[in-house]
Amino acid sequence: MNDFLKYNDDFRYQLLKRLQQDCAYYLGCGNRCKKYLWSGNEKDHIQDMKKLYNSFNFDKKPEWLTWHDILEYERKMLNA
Repeated sequence: MNDFLKYNDDFRYQLLKRLQQDCAYYLGCGNRCKKYLWSGNEKDHIQDMKKLYNSFNFDKKPEWLTWHDILEYERKMLNA
């Protein structure tokens, strides 16, 4: 994941959106199957989302995903 942090904002936004979509699929139609997570498992996937989210300056954080949203995904995916 650290290699991806050096890329521009647009790329990182797109990757973060992909990770968010993976969470939604995993929790829905994906039947909690790890193979649908880009990071391969729940813990790494959430950690990668946090790293990406924190890679943006405060004024450039995505409006479509909040820190609270990530923590909610974490709760649903790791505490089931």
